[in-house]
Formats: sequence, structure tokens, C-alpha cells
Amino acid sequence: MKICLNTKFIEGPFGGGMQFANFFYKKLKEKGFEVVNNLKDSDIDVIFHINPFPFLMESSSFSFLDAYVYKLKNPKTIIIQRVNECDERKNTNYINNLLYKTVKYSDHIIYIASWLEKLFSDKYKIMKDKSAGVVLNGADNNIFNFKNKDFWNDGKKIKIVTHHWGADYNKGHFIYKKLDDLLNLDEFKNNFEFTFIGNIPKNIEYKNIKIIKPLSGNRLADELKKHDIYLTASLNEPAGMHHIEGALCGLPLLYINSGALPEYCNNFGLEFNNDNFEKKLLEMKNNYNFWLEKIKNYNNTAEKMVDNYIKKILELKNKQKNIKRRKFFLSFIYRIYSKIYNFVWFFKKRYVK
Repeated sequence: MKICLNTKFIEGPFGGGMQFANFFYKKLKEKGFEVVNNLKDSDIDVIFHINPFPFLMESSSFSFLDAYVYKLKNPKTIIIQRVNECDERKNTNYINNLLYKTVKYSDHIIYIASWLEKLFSDKYKIMKDKSAGVVLNGADNNIFNFKNKDFWNDGKKIKIVTHHWGADYNKGHFIYKKLDDLLNLDEFKNNFEFTFIGNIPKNIEYKNIKIIKPLSGNRLADELKKHDIYLTASLNEPAGMHHIEGALCGLPLLYINSGALPEYCNNFGLEFNNDNFEKKLLEMKNNYNFWLEKIKNYNNTAEKMVDNYIKKILELKNKQKNIKRRKFFLSFIYRIYSKIYNFVWFFKKRYVK
């Protein structure tokens, strides 16, 4: 089977979509699929939109319209669109409507979280009808794992960490600023440290937080493993990769009740909201060993994710074949029925009086 991914492949620190693209490409090749990222070949079985937007050509290798024109010439090809974004995430007002429009040119949708599926299904009937379900994100556990992890010992400060490529305020900076202020107080300063890896908004200044420039791959994993708790306060997160990478490195999760985070983080840490953050942070410290044992069973790996995508792709391709077989069978039955009907009608008209 030949699968076409509409993405360029960029190495180094980048957003979750590019991490997904690079790993997806690698694993599809390992599992025996032929993978391309352009529409030059005439025998593509599946076009898989990682990002269908034509204005994001920094990472996209072709647009949803290019894919649709290809399908008009090659109707056996199916187009699958991965939906991993929404307006609610960054307070924009065009992403949802644009996704709705691009979906008209796709055959099926796969969402990266149930929260995101419900969000769009409630707004757009076509996005409900074309849904092929949910596949959760996963991170590469060859990189993000417990290897060489130093675990917290009681008596030491607990090291908290988070990381975000995007510098949007909704990535959780209202909570990170709250923690920055809490670290002025002895109760928190004597028990916690906080490190932020990535890009921060230009209008925010932190006084008690260590800021590290964006990292990726093994360098990121090594830095995460130096910490004890993974904090995410990202609002309306469609899914994200950051908390997954932290969890696979053995860090219990302290996560805000927003977007897809409860679906991904439930049972692997403590949920908080804006009113009880301090309480939950102290509760995490007091029950750290309990949550440490829980996080050892976290299994949102990229290997599992790719297997689930392949399963979906094969199901959708087989579904297409079965529909064609049914149409052919019904067409065949109709032709036989028409011939019999015409014969009977002719026979009655000529011989029956």
C-alpha cells in the first residue's frame, strides 16, 4: 500500500505536528508501507492530511485542494484528514470553519481526542458523519523513557517542569505565573523548583522560574528526567505531546481540567483548576510515591499510536472495497432483474391474451 503524507520533514525543535509526522513516516516505512510526501505518483492508495491548510506551507507539502484534484483523477484513492486543532486553543476565529471547509474534500476524519471529536460533531454534521473515530497521540519511548532517571527522595526539593514550543499565553502561563508568585513564599520556595523549556510570550517576565530554550529528542528527554513532576496548564488543548513526553519519562502529571488533558492524564496524576492549584500541588508532594507507581503504567507510546492509525487506515480502505463490491453486486442484480422483467413483459404482450 502506498500512503502519501502531506508534509515536509523538519528536524530539530518544532511543534507536535512535526514530531508526529517524522515518527509516523519512520514507522510506516518500518512496517512495510511505501510512503511519499508528494502527488507525483498515480498509484497512491491513501492521502493522509497531517495538516491540510495551504497557508502553512512551511510544513505542508501540498494542500487539501491539491489532494482533491488528485482524487478526481484517481477515484480509488481515499483521503483521510487528521484533525488536531481548533479555535478554542488560541482564541482564533477561523480554524474551525476552515477545518469544516477542508473536510468537504476528504473522505474520513480521525480526531486526536474525544473532546475534539465532540467539539466539531456538535457544530458540524458533516464532521460527525465523516468521523472514523479517535486515535490518541503517543511519544517515542525509545527517547522518552525511564532510562537513567533519578527519582525524587523525600527531603529534597521537588523539581517541576513543563515544555511548550508555542509561545501562546493559553499554553498555561496564567498558572505558571501563579506558581512563579508562589515561589516567593517560604512554604513553596523551600519545597519546589520550576523549569520552563521552550518559548514564552514576550509580555511575560518570570522571576523564580528557570527558562531553557526549546529542546527536542534526546536532549529534551534528558532534561525532563532531571525533574519530578510534569505540570501542564494548557487551555483547550486538542491533545498535545508535551505531557505525554513528560509522563513517559516517569513524571507524575499535574494537569488542568481543560480540553483533552483529562482524557490523556486521568489516573496518572492530579487534576486541578484555577481555584485549587496550590492545594493540588501540595497534595501531589504528599502522595508522590503513589502517583509515581501509577505513572510507570503510562502507555501512550508512538508505537501504539501508529498501530492504531494503521488499523484505521486498513479498515477504511477495506470499507471502500466492500462498498464497491456491494454496488457492483446490486448493479449486477438490477441488470438481471431488468432483463427478466423485460422478457416477461415482452412474453405477456405477445403471447398472453
